[in-house]
Amino acid sequence: MRLIVMGQQAFGKDALAKLLDTGTDEVVAVYCEPDRDGKPVDLIKEFALEQGLPVHQPANFDDAASLEILAGHQADLMIMAFVNVFVPEAARDTPTHGSICFHPSLLPLHRGPSAVNWPIIMGATKSGFSWFYPSDGLDEGDSLMQWDCEIGPDDTVIDLYFKKIYPKAVDSVLTVCDLYRDGNPPRIVPDESAATYERRCNRNHSRIEWHRPVKQVYDLIRGTNPAPGAWTTLDGAQVDIFDCARVPGDGVSGRVREVSEAGIAVQCVGGRILIKRVRPAGGGKIPAAEWAASVDLAPGATLGT
Repeated sequence: MRLIVMGQQAFGKDALAKLLDTGTDEVVAVYCEPDRDGKPVDLIKEFALEQGLPVHQPANFDDAASLEILAGHQADLMIMAFVNVFVPEAARDTPTHGSICFHPSLLPLHRGPSAVNWPIIMGATKSGFSWFYPSDGLDEGDSLMQWDCEIGPDDTVIDLYFKKIYPKAVDSVLTVCDLYRDGNPPRIVPDESAATYERRCNRNHSRIEWHRPVKQVYDLIRGTNPAPGAWTTLDGAQVDIFDCARVPGDGVSGRVREVSEAGIAVQCVGGRILIKRVRPAGGGKIPAAEWAASVDLAPGATLGT
């Protein structure tokens, strides 16, 4: 088949590389977002140019010229691997078999731009990815295929996405092509009554409220590690919280109960969070014990102040 690959950054680049390495299908063009002033060249653009592939970077597909260029590639299928730009129906339907899009959740669950963060934050025990037939709705449409995996009780975003979802998703681009090549690609109709949508997870969502149950606090920290980063304050100064563990203990929520080489134990409802690594405002990531020493943090101090 003749393929257009539309994507960005590492996932787009690795999906493109997988298709080129296999060589079963012909990649006729690559699409990615426009360059941004002061930002590095997108990984997929850099790689595509190295491979001698045509690269296009339209800001949108609202003009006839962009659609004409797209149609000129005479593609059979457009593979949308990690796409942030809205692609209208006129562009999606230009290839003979239309377009197929990747999303890192089990649709219709967790539609939206932070589909890896929110399942962890919400305490879910399963996630995965979907390849779906895109529509004008955000992450809406039937799915071509899905893959699921366990969210471990201590998994962070790195564990779930980069160690579990990412490698399987890159490999699955070949399965996507096989399903189309067989001539009758399946359609998994979503149960819209179970659909969820969450907005982008940002710093407004990742502030730690120490008076909450310890599991909720723990899930928030690991679901925002490494980005956008959970955070708290000490005497008005922000500090980001990264690696941590749940440990037993009781007392007043928000109080530091113990400071040791292992980290800083902070009380929540029903247990404690042992903070192991932090990032003070304006600095880099350091062991929590090192930060505690630098600010003379001692048991009895209150975080979130």
